[in-house]
Amino acid sequence: MELSEIEKLIAQISLGDHAAFSRLYDKTSGKLFAVCLRVLKQRATAEDAMQEAYVKIWKHAGRYQVTGQSPMTWLITIARNTAIDRLRAQKYSDNIDDYGNQLQAAGPTPEQSAVAASEAQRILICLDELETDRRSAIKGAYLDGESYKDLAARFDVPLNSMRTWLRRGLAALRECMSR
Repeated sequence: MELSEIEKLIAQISLGDHAAFSRLYDKTSGKLFAVCLRVLKQRATAEDAMQEAYVKIWKHAGRYQVTGQSPMTWLITIARNTAIDRLRAQKYSDNIDDYGNQLQAAGPTPEQSAVAASEAQRILICLDELETDRRSAIKGAYLDGESYKDLAARFDVPLNSMRTWLRRGLAALRECMSR
């Protein structure tokens, strides 16, 4: 069985490879931040939790075993558990009436769900207006978490050209969404 790139990076990190840790961070930080933000709801707290999660990843990389499961599952579990631990550590008032004000139901409200679905449909329509390679690059960068460097290599363009593709593609999406 061939190891995925993330599994290889985790293996290198377990040997103390700082460059591998930096590459892993570049490849996964967006997804792990989203996990922490989903749990904690506050950007600053989520950033702290994500930083703590990466410290745990650095310290415990040697514990990761290739089991056929996604290495992202392992990373996401660490980030999620770290965020949940932070949430639990927050001190709540002993007054039971205060809990209703402090705890929110998980997930969006029905109204938020309807708006999100409508926006998602509009984004898909706008994405279809982009050139195929630009659309693929934007999806790779912002939906799949690929780095600019990886995208530039995949599309065989210089890194600065990839940055320009993404910047112009986002500007086109913004313009389309404002219509």
